[in-house]
Amino acid sequence: MSLPDDAALADFVLHEARLLDAGRYQEWLDLFAADGRYWVPLQGAAQDPAQPHNAYADEDRLLLRLRIERLQDARAWSQQPRSRGQHLLQTPRVELREAARALVYTPFLYVEARGEEQLMLAGHWQHSLCLEQGALRIALKRVNLVNAGASLPMIQLFP
Repeated sequence: MSLPDDAALADFVLHEARLLDAGRYQEWLDLFAADGRYWVPLQGAAQDPAQPHNAYADEDRLLLRLRIERLQDARAWSQQPRSRGQHLLQTPRVELREAARALVYTPFLYVEARGEEQLMLAGHWQHSLCLEQGALRIALKRVNLVNAGASLPMIQLFP
């Protein structure tokens, strides 16, 4: 089985953003491969994923599931009031395509709001997409922030 065409890969990325914006985190997590990773490197696009690094977030499926459980727990004080996020994406573009893997580049603006506070982040996503049991999955979602390395306030959700 081969990867879908470029339009379907772009639709997959747009669907992922819609799930995040709607707070449908379990459905979002289900998009990740069994060994999938969500990574927000501290040095942005310059960071090599094979090298030791510091990161705003570096989470496998287990850590993502734990974060989702915390976000949905009624006792999570950091979610009183609840955070809301909105992604504004440019058109996703396939940068690399191999037999069973593709790299998709997507510039974004992200706004996260909680109560009266609002945080805006800009950057680009790099999705490494693969086929797993015939379904398209996220092997790596890399979030490269324009101001990577800056001291940022607490990011509650998923830019």
